[in-house]
Amino acid sequence: MHIIVVGCGNVGQTLTQQLSKEGHNITVIEEKSSVVQNVVNSYDVMGIVGNGASYSIMKDAGIETADLMIAVTDSDELNLLCCLIAKKAGNCHTIARVRNPVYKKEINFIKEELGLSMVINPEEAAAGEADRLLKFPSATKIETFARGRAELVKFIVEENSRLCDKALKDFPADLKKHVIVSVVSRGTDVYIPDGNFILRAGDEITIFGSSRNTLSFFKKLGLPTAKVPSSIIVGGGETGYYLAKQLISIGIKVTIFERDAVRCKELSELLPQALIINGDGTDKDMLMEEGVTSVGSFVALTNLDEENIMLSMYVKSINPKAKLITKVHRVNYGDIIGSLGIGSIIYPKNITADRIVQFVRGMNASKDSNIETLYKLNDERVEALEFIVRSGSPVIGVPLSQLNLKKGILIACINHYGEIISPTGDSVIRDRDSVIVVTTLTGLKDISDILEK
Repeated sequence: MHIIVVGCGNVGQTLTQQLSKEGHNITVIEEKSSVVQNVVNSYDVMGIVGNGASYSIMKDAGIETADLMIAVTDSDELNLLCCLIAKKAGNCHTIARVRNPVYKKEINFIKEELGLSMVINPEEAAAGEADRLLKFPSATKIETFARGRAELVKFIVEENSRLCDKALKDFPADLKKHVIVSVVSRGTDVYIPDGNFILRAGDEITIFGSSRNTLSFFKKLGLPTAKVPSSIIVGGGETGYYLAKQLISIGIKVTIFERDAVRCKELSELLPQALIINGDGTDKDMLMEEGVTSVGSFVALTNLDEENIMLSMYVKSINPKAKLITKVHRVNYGDIIGSLGIGSIIYPKNITADRIVQFVRGMNASKDSNIETLYKLNDERVEALEFIVRSGSPVIGVPLSQLNLKKGILIACINHYGEIISPTGDSVIRDRDSVIVVTTLTGLKDISDILEK
């Protein structure tokens, strides 16, 4: 596809890198010539120096034949104006990054009136990810499929787990029927496991199932399934505000530490049910005074990665049962942080870029395939695809055990008219089912591509 990206900040460059790598024809627009030069030299893309809201600049970038325009500058208003011009000049799909909470209540109106395909708020998206993790504290990551009916959940296998040192085929009967273990990450290795695969302590496993079955699975493992009762948030910026608002709405007690007195006053008016403390969240005495040793969760959302990491490490040492969430901007910290065991890490810039790239993949896939949803997992080494099964497909009516599947393919979930099925060898795919396939292969466009020819 021909895609125009306006704005080459962190999100814009991440998008350009990922979309270029996937073979799209990318043109970037940015006012700083040095930034454009750097992007053009780093990736196989075209670059134009100028204002993305200029019609003539848009024409130079090829807006009249573009499939998609993505505006991710630092200005909400500029992003929206870019989308308006792109829609009028090229009638292409448009995506805008919009951060100001003032627009939150009006976003549906703005989206409809400007004909936007997607609006993304980085802070709200990061808060949403943190919110899902605090509702389900045993998980390290949660995604949804089948329009919210099925869940992908990641978690770490502990030494005392019923799953530890067991082959998947030897799982207790009460666990087998609930979910499918679809991916196992062990150190730097990633596996699509078969029945003989033995889980070990420290493995990060990805399971698929309905929300109800996932909950039941965790309960039977003796893992926490209830939302955390309380949360301390260090950092009262927009992400902290969105997260606190979501947590308060489901009855979680929230305390926010914020250094700026003016911001504290704003938060007190916006979040009257939260306890707002004007103070330094890195002050150990203040944290102890506010009950950090017994709090259900601790979320580090300052603007300094090192501060967030150190805070989470400290809380882990004095309250090992707390659910920890750490905000990190620099992705190259990933390998180091992973070894620290400080709970869930959220990368706001990556969350934004990933949501947009996921939309682009679905848009691209739908042009010549029947893919409904596509996720890249485990550093893009695994794909989870949701296919719509059409009449005449060779997979219809055949027990899964009799399908001649390619190596590296796992059928993780079947959605039959809203009923989420964790498949067994006897399960059968029917016409118009949606099927989630997990694979290490690339280029699948139809459910029939999972079969050996």
